[in-house]
Amino acid sequence: MATGKTFYIETFGCQMNAHDSEKVIGTLEQQGYAQVQVEEDADLLLYNTCSIRDKAEQKVFNRLNDYKKLHKLGKRFAVIGCVAQQEGEKIFERAPYVSLVAGSASYRKLPEMLARLEAGETRITGLDDRQTDLTFETEFTSRQNPYRGYITIIEGCDKFCAYCVVPYTRGKERSRGSDSVLEEARRIVDLGYTEIQLLGQNVNSFRDPQGKRSFAELLAALGEIPGIRRVRFTTSHPRDFTRDIVEVIDAVPTLCDHVHLPVQSGSSRILRMMAREYTREWYLERISWIKAAKRNIALTTDIIVGFPGETPNDFEQTVDLLNEVQYDAVFGFKYSPRPNTPALVMIDSISDVEKSTRLQVLLDRQREIQRVNYDKHLGEIMEVMVEGTNPGRGQITGRSSQNKPVNFTWGGPIAPAPGSYHRVRVTKTFPNSLVGEAV
Repeated sequence: MATGKTFYIETFGCQMNAHDSEKVIGTLEQQGYAQVQVEEDADLLLYNTCSIRDKAEQKVFNRLNDYKKLHKLGKRFAVIGCVAQQEGEKIFERAPYVSLVAGSASYRKLPEMLARLEAGETRITGLDDRQTDLTFETEFTSRQNPYRGYITIIEGCDKFCAYCVVPYTRGKERSRGSDSVLEEARRIVDLGYTEIQLLGQNVNSFRDPQGKRSFAELLAALGEIPGIRRVRFTTSHPRDFTRDIVEVIDAVPTLCDHVHLPVQSGSSRILRMMAREYTREWYLERISWIKAAKRNIALTTDIIVGFPGETPNDFEQTVDLLNEVQYDAVFGFKYSPRPNTPALVMIDSISDVEKSTRLQVLLDRQREIQRVNYDKHLGEIMEVMVEGTNPGRGQITGRSSQNKPVNFTWGGPIAPAPGSYHRVRVTKTFPNSLVGEAV
């Protein structure tokens, strides 16, 4: 390597990618590399990529192009993650200065690949074990989040939704043994973390290979570990969302009162075309379980507008679903074709202008729903976990158990540390956040 063993890593995409980067960073550091925060200071530049959204590949290649001049200075480039798995060796053709291409299932081989890179190899791939049942070892995880510890409990997806590239980049569903999950949770507590978030493309599709615990039983066991104050999980799939998940949230106070349950469309016809394997009625039954809980469980979702064949009536059914469910937040997206997915053969006849219009209608309606939902917290005293500060406004930033952003004033001379918990009285509300003062 040019000047030593330093690396820079940039992460695109979801929380699973962010946690994958923690594993990669830990492995690199164990191999003697030091992390730097500026591309120019690094000997090895890694881009951990996501392929879920439109133009994801182009975003990565644009970034590579921005810094290709550094290759002349002896820098090496690596593309890892979902775009790496999706594009494979084509990355070498489009960006010949890239030396390493590896999918997420290959990270356990990273030490070997780094040794080959240091020996002078210029085209190294880790793309051949996407279906492996071996999970990436976590003993070298370098946790970057100062207040939340992530644990991946299931990798991949068997659902094959018509629009989604995940089964082709992350492979089949592989669950981790529940004993291993609990052991890592205890290690995280020993590091000082009090909030844990379980991760998986379909986290509630977890099937314990040891046969010891269901997903709900795993949640209960995690919530009872001494030192843990909050347990979150994302993302759930409606097909595998069972009533006992709601029951365990009711029974174990350390489980956060928030469920993210992506619906994608309010039209059963479109859900069938999306291959979501449930109907509007099936989904609403699960929502009824959540709303019947003793605790007030916040509900959030994902929605795609403009899927091929979506009529104005189909879209109206989606808006009507918002009115019926009254979500606390909606993540809305315009449909975009992804490589290798079944929807590619469908006629995408809805113009981008129409997709944008529908998305805006959806978000405007949701904003009004959230305004009402958030107003209900006015005057409430809630526990908030600190995430940081907003010096410009003189506020502390944090989140409630329901995963709602809370910004509050602090009377003391020293700001509270990230990860600490404080009681906050809500004095003002907005459609996307709450404002208050420490009690």
